[in-house]
Amino acid sequence: MTKTTNNGNKTRSVRFIISGGGTGGHIFPAISIANAIKKRLPEADILFVGALGRMEMERVPAAGYPIEGLPVSGFNRSNLFQNIKVISDLIRSLILARRIIRKFKPDIAIGVGGYASAPTLRAATAFGVPTLIQEQNSYAGVTNKLLSKKASKICVAYEGMDKFFPKNKIILTGNPVRQDLFQVKPKTREAYQFFGFDPTKKTILVVGGSLGARTINQSIIAHLEKLQNSDIQIIWQTGKYYIESAKKAAEPFASAQLLVTDFVSRMDLAYSIADLVISRAGASSISELCLLAKPAILVPSPNVAEDHQTQNALALVRKDASVMIKDFESKDQLVVKALELINDSKALGKLSENIFKLAEKDSADRIVNEIFKLIK
Repeated sequence: MTKTTNNGNKTRSVRFIISGGGTGGHIFPAISIANAIKKRLPEADILFVGALGRMEMERVPAAGYPIEGLPVSGFNRSNLFQNIKVISDLIRSLILARRIIRKFKPDIAIGVGGYASAPTLRAATAFGVPTLIQEQNSYAGVTNKLLSKKASKICVAYEGMDKFFPKNKIILTGNPVRQDLFQVKPKTREAYQFFGFDPTKKTILVVGGSLGARTINQSIIAHLEKLQNSDIQIIWQTGKYYIESAKKAAEPFASAQLLVTDFVSRMDLAYSIADLVISRAGASSISELCLLAKPAILVPSPNVAEDHQTQNALALVRKDASVMIKDFESKDQLVVKALELINDSKALGKLSENIFKLAEKDSADRIVNEIFKLIK
């Protein structure tokens, strides 16, 4: 794509590579950044680089952006022999990433985390392309710590990240979130009608991330009778891998107050009526909860690198902005604590007030400000 200047000369449009993905927590911020770039510079060329077979290969094209895939994956810590293929794929990905950079000639490369970020940003650096890292978690992963040595800027969502990154490169911007979540007002009638719920009753929203969370689902299944007797409305997003077992367990307790679904298509409406949210502690989810001032019980996933979800949750717990329940304690404690909390209006109000204090607003625009400073 080219653009024409006032004197009639054609110049190449500004080109951006955005790399990363793997989960919705990486993909939604990446798309938000791309949308903010396009809003400011409609003629911009934006190319995504993701990992083959991962969620971004579907979600990014659906958002209207082209994407290239790399055969990269994470290391298998339980079966070291499988890492022979992982290393082979990493070498191939580094070669392919260099080809992509050479062909596309980006003005900047942006890494949002996920498997594809490392080879893409390494290749960009090798060609002298400035790089920007968007670190979403309160505990930085090994990949971003390595990439930070040659990164031009590092946009973070939490204070105190200078223990991981060079202080002079850090900019506190927060995490970009899905903008559609803010189009619906709290407690709107449309939301109650959409879910078939009663506006006079309280509602708990249960989400386990874009793929679902086995422990959270097991915790709900273990206490379905208690939830039914509580007269609380439940929106329970199980994730596609757990929907069949969840529906089977919920059959004896079927009612208009219990909605079991693999995916909530209108999360904006779900957040609108949620008095309490039960969630994993992914960075993107926490950013949404902060901006929406939603009281939450966080159950950090133990299956993530460097146990960063626990660190994310603790950052809120230390400010009395959330409640945390450990994964191994969830089956016994989660529903009991949720029912105790949702019936305590004073405690809910305090959590809502404190979590909103931690919200970082206009994150995508603030990140794009740093991107444009680098390409100028």
